[in-house]
Amino acid sequence: MTKITAAITGVHGWVPDYVLTNKELETMVETNDEWITSRTGIKERRILKGENQGTSVIGTQAVKGLLEKTGNKAEDIDLLICATTTPDMLFPATANVISNNVGAVNAFSYDLQAACSGFIFALSTASQFIETGKYKKVVVVGADKMSSIIDYEDRQTCIIFGDGGGAVLLEPDTEGYGIKDSILHTDGSGEQFLHMKAGGSRKPASHQTLDAREHYVYQEGSQVFKFAVTNMAEVAADIMAKNNLTSDDVAWLVPHQANKRIIDATANRMGVSSDKVMLNIHKYGNTTSGTIPLCLWEYESQMKRGDNIVLAAFGGGFTWGSVYIKWAYDSK
Repeated sequence: MTKITAAITGVHGWVPDYVLTNKELETMVETNDEWITSRTGIKERRILKGENQGTSVIGTQAVKGLLEKTGNKAEDIDLLICATTTPDMLFPATANVISNNVGAVNAFSYDLQAACSGFIFALSTASQFIETGKYKKVVVVGADKMSSIIDYEDRQTCIIFGDGGGAVLLEPDTEGYGIKDSILHTDGSGEQFLHMKAGGSRKPASHQTLDAREHYVYQEGSQVFKFAVTNMAEVAADIMAKNNLTSDDVAWLVPHQANKRIIDATANRMGVSSDKVMLNIHKYGNTTSGTIPLCLWEYESQMKRGDNIVLAAFGGGFTWGSVYIKWAYDSK
C-alpha cells in the first residue's frame, strides 16, 4: 500500500495596513529604535484597527486568498483548524467563524491554542487526518491579533508583538513530499514566566482585574529568552538528527519570529547559514501563531519542489517543537 503524506499545496498570508514603527513606540513608552532593533531585530509591526475587528478578519482574508490562488472551492474543504492565542471570543471557535465567512459549509473546524507554537502543533495535528485517508483537503490557519492583549505601557512586551497570519492547504501526496516528521514538546512549569493573569475560569474578569491591568500578556523576558534560545535550537537539531539531515541537506529554516537572537542561535545550532533562514521579524514583529505561515507566504517563490524545510517554534506555556517538510511544488 502506498504511504500517504500530507503535502502543503498552497500558502497565503495577510497583514493589516496600519504600520506601528519603533519611532511611534518612542512616543508611547520609554524606549528607542536602537534599543528595540539591537535586542529584537524588530523595526515595525502591523496593527489591526477598527471596531469589531478580531483574529477572524485576519484568518478569513488569508483563507480567501489561499482558495483563490490554489483554485479551490470553499465547499470542498473538509477540515479547518485555526491556531490562535487571541480568538474572537471564548466561543464559538474562531475557526468556525472563518469557515462561515469563506463559505466552507462542509468543513468541520476547531481552534488550537499552543501560543507561538500553535501553527506547527496544528500542522502536525492536521496531517494525521490526511495520512489516515480521512480527509482530502485540510486548511490550517495561524493568526493572531496580539495588539488586543498587549499593554502599550509595558515596554517589555509592546515592542515585540504585532497582528497578522496566514493559511496553508494540505492535500494527500504519494510521491514522498509533504510533512515527513515532527517533534513536539510542552512544559507547564513555564506558566509562571509567560501568561495572561486574568480573563479565564481561574480568574474571571472583574473591576479588580481590569484595574490591575491583568488582561494583558505578562512576560519575564530573561527567563523566556533563556528557555527559548535553548529549546528551539535543540528541537530543530533533534529533527535533523532523527531524519539524517545535514546542514547541506536543509534548504530552508523557517523559525518562529520572536527575537532575532533566538533565530540566529537556532540557525547556528543547526549549522545553517543565514541565507537559508526565512526572516521577516523586522517587518511584522512577533505575530505568535502567524509568524511561520507569514514566512512561508513571503518566501514561497524561492522554495522548490523537493526542498527540505525545517520549521521550529517556541511559545508560552511552555510549548516548542519542530516539523520537517519536503516541499511539494514549484511556485508559478
